[in-house]
Amino acid sequence: MTLSEELTWRGFINQTTYADIKEVDNKKIVFYHGYDVSSDSQAIGNLAAMMLDRCMLRHGHEAIIVAGGATSLVGDPGGKDAERELQSVETIAHNTICAQEQIKRVFSGFDFKLVNNLDWTHKMTVLDYLRDYGKHFSMTPLIQRDYIATRIGEDGAGLSYAEFSYTILQGIDYLHLFDEYGCTLQLGGSDQWGNCLSGVDLIRRVRGAEVNVLSQPLVINKATGKKFGKSEEGAVWLDPKKTTPTAFYQFWINVDDKGLESYLKIFTELSKDKIDNALAVHLKEPGSRSGQKTLARAVTILVHGKDKMELAEAVTEFLTGKKPIGEAGSIIEDIRKEISSVESGPDASIVTALVSSGLASSATDARRFISDSAISINNNKINREVFEKADFQNGSLLLRRGKSFKDVTLVELK
Repeated sequence: MTLSEELTWRGFINQTTYADIKEVDNKKIVFYHGYDVSSDSQAIGNLAAMMLDRCMLRHGHEAIIVAGGATSLVGDPGGKDAERELQSVETIAHNTICAQEQIKRVFSGFDFKLVNNLDWTHKMTVLDYLRDYGKHFSMTPLIQRDYIATRIGEDGAGLSYAEFSYTILQGIDYLHLFDEYGCTLQLGGSDQWGNCLSGVDLIRRVRGAEVNVLSQPLVINKATGKKFGKSEEGAVWLDPKKTTPTAFYQFWINVDDKGLESYLKIFTELSKDKIDNALAVHLKEPGSRSGQKTLARAVTILVHGKDKMELAEAVTEFLTGKKPIGEAGSIIEDIRKEISSVESGPDASIVTALVSSGLASSATDARRFISDSAISINNNKINREVFEKADFQNGSLLLRRGKSFKDVTLVELK
């Protein structure tokens, strides 16, 4: 399919300045996409943006990926009810390096330019900013933008001049990349639409040229109704130190059926035929979660590599009880990284293990869970308060309360 058809089918288009999206099919485009570095890791919401970039690259367009070392020092006010806490120059510099490494990994195999917008802004004087750029922006349309109007309205928290200037800085980025690389398309999330237009207006005013913007919808977790963002509770990170490959894999295994089709389209590069087939197979037996497994494998390989995906699958098999813990062998070390672990004697108290592992907040709660048949050992429900020798397989057992793989503790013989 053509690029415009694939962008539409995968759900990558929210708004665009193109009169006809088919214009992206006609000639090679130099585009840019900027990434915030307010955290030391990108999250899966950023991964959705990267998948849009990869789609453009697959169709032969040229990418400039911008790490926001300058804009992140100011902070984007979009989507925020109050001003972000400013981070130090050193923190942003560290985060920029982290972002660049993750971007290189996700874009492995593609040729692209990776730049930092601090490189062309850090020597700019206040007078340069005001005379060369500020004079080209009219206040009226800026203060009418939704996120600005909300913050400066009667019930708003207010807006500092630093935050207000963010949109101008983004416009300066587009102008610089237009001049330096011939960039004529900016990609961004739907919450960046107004900021993206700043560059379009600036280039038209100072260069007399027409450039374009394409925004993609924010990806919403269908289960929670929240976006996949860095600041959202339970954010899923691309950094394996913040979200382990197993936890990353498990996130995708556990997405609900409502979001499965859109996640397959956005977060994988599987063809339409393969996605249609995966959904058809899943529909026949939803309980097998075959669609989620297809999704989890593809995304984990992209972010962490095939070896880490296979290890995540293996750990998951043990944590979900599909394989006996006694057969874990060397994988037991990786299991310890994912769940809590406690030591116990062969005939010690299950109640004590539940409390010390955090599966129960008190001995009373632990006994109630046991009496309610809410506790299992190696996937077998129990109604006793003491371990037995037969519970341990090669010196280990899995004590579980709940369905999540995080609701399980590894109990090992002293």
